Amino acid sequence: MSIPAWIPVTIAAAVFQVWRTALQARLRESLSASGAGFVRYLYALPLDALMLGLALWWLHTGLPALSAQFVVLCLLGGLSQIVGTVLLITAFGLRNFVVGTAYAKTEAAQLVVISVAVYGVSLPLVAVIGILLAVAGVLLLSFSGRGMTPRQLLAASLQPAALCGLGAGFAFALTALALRQASLSLPETVPVMLKALMVLLVTNVLQTLAQGGYMAWRQRAQLHRCLRDWRRAAPVGALSALGSAGWFAGFAMTHVALVRGLGQIEILFTFLVGHFFLRERVRRGEAAALALVALGVVMIAAADMR
Repeated sequence: MSIPAWIPVTIAAAVFQVWRTALQARLRESLSASGAGFVRYLYALPLDALMLGLALWWLHTGLPALSAQFVVLCLLGGLSQIVGTVLLITAFGLRNFVVGTAYAKTEAAQLVVISVAVYGVSLPLVAVIGILLAVAGVLLLSFSGRGMTPRQLLAASLQPAALCGLGAGFAFALTALALRQASLSLPETVPVMLKALMVLLVTNVLQTLAQGGYMAWRQRAQLHRCLRDWRRAAPVGALSALGSAGWFAGFAMTHVALVRGLGQIEILFTFLVGHFFLRERVRRGEAAALALVALGVVMIAAADMR
């Protein structure tokens, strides 16, 4: 049985994302939500450029010509990611962190619907079931200890935090789709990893210019703090670059719904860190939800193994 390359690449991306998020949360002590998000793009740029340069040197090749379509798709993907982040932060500001986060995690399920309905993508049935199980597990995990009757779930789903979370999930789904299309717009002869690194660098440059320009206009003090706190912010950028390189490589290799579905494994890593290193207790309901996520990601991976 052979393991497709996108599976270990996606798992590595999930590990880097969990690590980055943990460090990013500490930055909230000195930076606003916008500032903590901006350093992710700004300080990723040096490593983005270094990885691309090393890839070009290793492959003994030059950069292929960048089409207008490629740049526009990277811009759309980058802006969608910024919008998704803003919506998620807005959900947090509505004093319902759990609900906002839970509904943002429906991104993988939304990707299945968009991929099949809009793009006509044919996904293995086992993978679709696995994606839905993983998303259900994340939702159960998020609502663990809270009311789960149909009436309570309906009430939670209609509150502003949930709507912002769903909007964030939709924006992140558009990000994944746009960046996959960007990689596919490059010549087929370009190696997958080189495609991923080109998408990463161009997207991050556009995001840094867009959000940095806005902060220079409306949040200048916060921009100064981002620059002054570079020692703590730089690791966040480095981990973001490594994680994004993994996600984009996965997008270039297979359908984004599979990558994002398997990416739900990050919630397992988060709980493992909490249990074994922070000595947090896992309740029975949480263990059942984690098992559901684990079953889902195994089904997603198994669907593409031969």
